[in-house]
Amino acid sequence: MDFDSVTAADFGRSLSGLGLNLLVRDVPREARFLVDVFGMQAHRLSQDFAIISYHGQLLQLHADGTYHANPLLSLLPESGPRGAGAELRLFQSDPDQAAARVDAAGGMILQPPTDKPHGLREAYIMDPDGYVWVASRPLPD
Repeated sequence: MDFDSVTAADFGRSLSGLGLNLLVRDVPREARFLVDVFGMQAHRLSQDFAIISYHGQLLQLHADGTYHANPLLSLLPESGPRGAGAELRLFQSDPDQAAARVDAAGGMILQPPTDKPHGLREAYIMDPDGYVWVASRPLPD
């Protein structure tokens, strides 16, 4: 499927499994952050929407205004972080490389790259909207 030219209806009908939609204050800013820090790819990028791909997985970014009739919009804080309590794990992103790019992309490191007892090296990175992305790589045996 060509994510850059697919119609909204055809894209919607194609979705299956688990979906991830993030409501963000600024779609282009969030897309740039994900591309610059984690090497994701942005498709159909506009002020209101983007399809983001990462190692064969998809997520969608929606501007707040696109959720005008959705009950979720009333639960969002007007300011401050939005993603409290959720970890968005990226198991194929190098935590050291991602952490090195965070400042330039406008994010914040919550935990620098650290070797964990569960066999992963991880960095906890908060994006400008307050969502926490965990860049992870397996530790060598």
